[in-house]
Amino acid sequence: MPPRERLERGPVAIIECVQPIPCNPCVEACKSGAITKKSLADPPKLDYEKCTGCGECIAVCPGLAIFVVHLNFKEGRSLVMIPYEMLPEPERGGIYEALDREGKPIGEARVIAVRRKPGKTLIVSLEVDRDIAMSVRNIGRRLR
Repeated sequence: MPPRERLERGPVAIIECVQPIPCNPCVEACKSGAITKKSLADPPKLDYEKCTGCGECIAVCPGLAIFVVHLNFKEGRSLVMIPYEMLPEPERGGIYEALDREGKPIGEARVIAVRRKPGKTLIVSLEVDRDIAMSVRNIGRRLR
């Protein structure tokens, strides 16, 4: 987990890859060299100071284990970028249930962008209340 001071400064990736899985697309996707691995099977390590929060690593992670948090996106609001592989695709401007890692609703999320790349996982950018930003991992049903 990035230190609080780094989270306050701007967008940064958070990697929740805890399994020793032999893969490295996140390392290859990171243009700033912030993600490294000692060996192919080791979990990735993120240098928070090098990370720009671009989100390129999100779309290539087969385990959907990477997201980006911009804690100070707006006054009292945060930006959370998540991987998304379900249908229908969320719509920009829509308000959805914000879900935690157990799938429980914890608030509301406004979709502010949906980034598509051919053959890659969607990256959905959500605006959420700052107090739930570190817990949001997905979205549920559309509320409005």
